[in-house]
Amino acid sequence: MDEVLHRLEGGVSWITLNRPEAMNAVTWEQREHVIALLAEASADPAVRAVVLTATGAGFCAGADLRSQPPATPTAPPAPAPAPAPRLAGDVSRMIRLGAQRLITAVLDCEKPVIAAVNGTAAGIGAHLALACDLVIAAEGARFIEVFVRRGLVPDGGGAYLLPRLLGPQKAKELLFFGDAVPAEEAARLGLVNKVVPADGLEETARAWAERLAAGPTRALALTKQLVNASLDSDRATALAAEATAQELNMTTADANEGVASFRERRTPKYRGH
Repeated sequence: MDEVLHRLEGGVSWITLNRPEAMNAVTWEQREHVIALLAEASADPAVRAVVLTATGAGFCAGADLRSQPPATPTAPPAPAPAPAPRLAGDVSRMIRLGAQRLITAVLDCEKPVIAAVNGTAAGIGAHLALACDLVIAAEGARFIEVFVRRGLVPDGGGAYLLPRLLGPQKAKELLFFGDAVPAEEAARLGLVNKVVPADGLEETARAWAERLAAGPTRALALTKQLVNASLDSDRATALAAEATAQELNMTTADANEGVASFRERRTPKYRGH
């Protein structure tokens, strides 16, 4: 069974986590596959939007701590070695190369990414959803910062994302207590754009993705970069970046089409370049 399903449909790259029996706890292989698909989406002009979703009752229950990088295919099987002592730097390296790479791949994808959250999003699963540009949640979905329940510090960008979405006080409440946040409450807080019945999740995600796929792709990419960067910028830096982005954008065919369609009082036809 493929643990990540993928299809390109109408300019939309659909990436689906497919380990429903494990509530889609993400494995090493899944993580690397998703990162690769997001990189491909950035580079492929045929992809103009991305939907990230999952099968079964859970969106992503966090990292599967039992998964390991695959062995070299040509290497003969070897007896399991005794556990090596953990060295200083091992954990931070694992987080940088693992959870943080996954979240960064979503944030840096040059196409708009929609999370269609079908069920529980916990730990890194919550951060995977919240890193997306737009979040649509099924009515039964929940978001849980489980790290504190395990005596852990949030990783995968949690302490970066949540204060920017909620402000520091509310972010601390979620991170300190680890309470489950139902979809409706997540929407009220601003973590989720829209809550829909479970049987309408895919339809809503498709409608939004198709709208994005019909839009000016490079302008959307530059807009995403500006918004993300603005949270870490001073005013002068943000305004300079805005002016530069518009300068770059005006070299695209879509920008010229948008201006021409306005002048000619017709609907623009964007082609993504």
